[in-house]
Amino acid sequence: MIAALALLLAAQTVPAAPAETRPQAPASVAPAPQLPAPSPAPATDAAALTRVRLSTAAGDILVGVDTRAAPVTAGNFLRYVDQHKLDGVGFYRAVKVADGYGLAQFGTRNDPKRTLPPIKHEPTTLTKLSHRDGTLSMAMAKPDTAAGDFFITVGDLSSMDATADSPGFAAFGRVLEGMDVVRRILAAPTSPTLGEGVMKGQMLAPVITITAARRVD
Repeated sequence: MIAALALLLAAQTVPAAPAETRPQAPASVAPAPQLPAPSPAPATDAAALTRVRLSTAAGDILVGVDTRAAPVTAGNFLRYVDQHKLDGVGFYRAVKVADGYGLAQFGTRNDPKRTLPPIKHEPTTLTKLSHRDGTLSMAMAKPDTAAGDFFITVGDLSSMDATADSPGFAAFGRVLEGMDVVRRILAAPTSPTLGEGVMKGQMLAPVITITAARRVD
């Protein structure tokens, strides 16, 4: 498992690009993951998910947003979509934990013209979702601070789920099509100098732009 990945992601965002996300955790290196156990809970049927297409410079990603299991977090993401606040933002961070494991982060980076108020944390112990391969989730520094930054997991990162000792991160959907694009983003070049603390070397250079984010009927 990837016990230190939550530390790698726990970060605040700064007012606007090109400034980087500021880490709240010490610079630690996650160990190589072990083979994950099967998911204990069935995923929501894809037909029940609200579909959103992220059109990016690297290709399209179709995500399914679970408004039934995670109404607060999913509703927040859909407000960004419906208000076109994700048009022109980018995938700006790639956390490469191990071969085939990591996450790609995108969002408003606290741009005041794009970012909506933070939302209440919806832990996976409540939603029964899990950070498996292709999970869509919220970036945050601590519970109740998540706003306009999101990430997609590559590989089984269920160590990011909530436990009795950790609030975890708020999963609210999953990739339905385009995981090849997500993996391409994860493998994209990063700057050796951009980023602070644990995030140094994780900032994509160049950023991969999201040209449009739209609901799909």
